[in-house]
Amino acid sequence: MKPTGLAIHERGQGSDLEDIDLSEKGRSATGEVISSNRRLFMQFMAFGGVEDTQHLTDALMAHGISGVLYADINDPRGVGLLVFTESPDYLMTDVRELLTRPPFADLTPKPEHTMLGRTYAIGYENDLDETLVGRPRRRVCDPGLPWAIWYPLRRAGSFEQLSTQEQNVILAEHGGIGRAFGRAHLGYDIRLACHGLDKNDNDFVVALLGPELTPLSMIVQRMRKTKQTSLHLERLGPFFIGKVVWQTQPE
Repeated sequence: MKPTGLAIHERGQGSDLEDIDLSEKGRSATGEVISSNRRLFMQFMAFGGVEDTQHLTDALMAHGISGVLYADINDPRGVGLLVFTESPDYLMTDVRELLTRPPFADLTPKPEHTMLGRTYAIGYENDLDETLVGRPRRRVCDPGLPWAIWYPLRRAGSFEQLSTQEQNVILAEHGGIGRAFGRAHLGYDIRLACHGLDKNDNDFVVALLGPELTPLSMIVQRMRKTKQTSLHLERLGPFFIGKVVWQTQPE
């Protein structure tokens, strides 16, 4: 893959012309740096006062929305709606039009559960399109992964004060739990960056998806003991727990 980084030219005071690269980075099989500007924006919203989810799914299909509708386990009249797109303008046009008309306009919004984030790369991935677009879209649309837990989090400032090496060790411990559950086909995660996109100034949005709910709860439980969660998180949640009612067909 050839680098497709978007560069912004900015002249700082007393400095030479500088390039700001906004692309996501990975590495090819031969170790070369690769980049891509493709990414998914995912927005999660929750609503109460639902009388019949069929009216909602009919509206979603009629509008051709790319997303997932969940039944809220903690509210018998509640739902969660996930929409995803490579263009945030889609959220301001098609999705906005859907939500401002019945039947969604007749529901009670739960703004405490609103989350918006973007997929990102860590720097070692050798297939950026798969990492940034293909895999997250496929996971949320997988009929074999009907259970979901969605939540935001904010890291404490103490994490940012650590060296890169210390951060990598902490992240490896945390990520190892998720990979172990994934290898056992018990649960998978989606990680989204939400810096500057979240009204509560959270850093990340996380989704845990699986065939059953119990393993997802245990992922959260085991991660409580990691250094990242126990020492370097400022806040976590609120949590939305749901099961798929309708989802876009996987591509």
